[in-house]
Amino acid sequence: MVTVDRRTLLKAGATATAAGALGMTTTGTAAAGVPTPTIHSTSEWGARAATGPIVVENHKPTYIVVHHAVDPPMNNDFSLARAFYVAKFIQNLHMDKNGWIDSGQQFTNSRGGFVTEGRHRSLEILRGGTQHVQGANVGNHNSEVIGIENEGLYSTVDVPQALWDSLVGLVAYIAHQYGIAPEFIKGHRDFNTTECPGQVLYNRLPELRTAVGRVLGVSVARSEAEWPLLKPGDTGRQVQLAQQFLRKSGFGVPTDGVFGKSTKDAVAALSVQAGLPRDTCTAAKATDETGFLGSDVWPLIVPADRSTAAWRADLTRA
Repeated sequence: MVTVDRRTLLKAGATATAAGALGMTTTGTAAAGVPTPTIHSTSEWGARAATGPIVVENHKPTYIVVHHAVDPPMNNDFSLARAFYVAKFIQNLHMDKNGWIDSGQQFTNSRGGFVTEGRHRSLEILRGGTQHVQGANVGNHNSEVIGIENEGLYSTVDVPQALWDSLVGLVAYIAHQYGIAPEFIKGHRDFNTTECPGQVLYNRLPELRTAVGRVLGVSVARSEAEWPLLKPGDTGRQVQLAQQFLRKSGFGVPTDGVFGKSTKDAVAALSVQAGLPRDTCTAAKATDETGFLGSDVWPLIVPADRSTAAWRADLTRA
């Protein structure tokens, strides 16, 4: 059995530090013209009262995080009433199943392009532009992120245009309020090992950053490489490297480049041993994510002879 010490756990929880990197460089268009989106408050959609105090972080968030909402199952109802139903469904799920005090995300975006406030006070605090409400949507990073649930499952299908347009507008407004550069628009999987926000929507994040930068009138720097997400059934050099790292960590897995049962079991055991958060969104309901190897597992197994950024870049090229 491998012993995971506190230093390793801290390493696993550390995403690239963005201190001092929140400022944006304008390209000449007026950021003051960023439209304020219509956001329907918790009182408008009839939210339940939170069961505990809402924590307000006395600083701006570092990252804007995109999620997909597997439940309720998506359909072709694009109405405002449906958006309110989705907001209620997610709040009930988060409170009754997850045991959270309120909705985990700060905002929800419907397939019809309607935006609702998730966790209480998120809209009020966003308008102030100096603090942010702590949510429960990204394990071990909730003090530094603001999260958006997008109605629907986007592992194999694309988002409706209305949802995309409202997502661009909402993210641009949040980024403007907090001075967040587009490079710090992330997907849930960039922090936790999960499919979320779905492969199709995740692949569009560079496009989202570009679109938000256009609204803000700022240049968009190239984002650093992220940890790859490996799943059972995957094959190739990345899998082989992961297997080699697992063997050096004490797990008896093959190094054949095939993500089979023994590799899945080793990753699952390591994740449990390290106390990594699971089921922080409903993505796992669509696919069993047990044994997935992603952003919070890689730092536990890669050798310490390179920086996090260097390892991510090397693994992306592998």
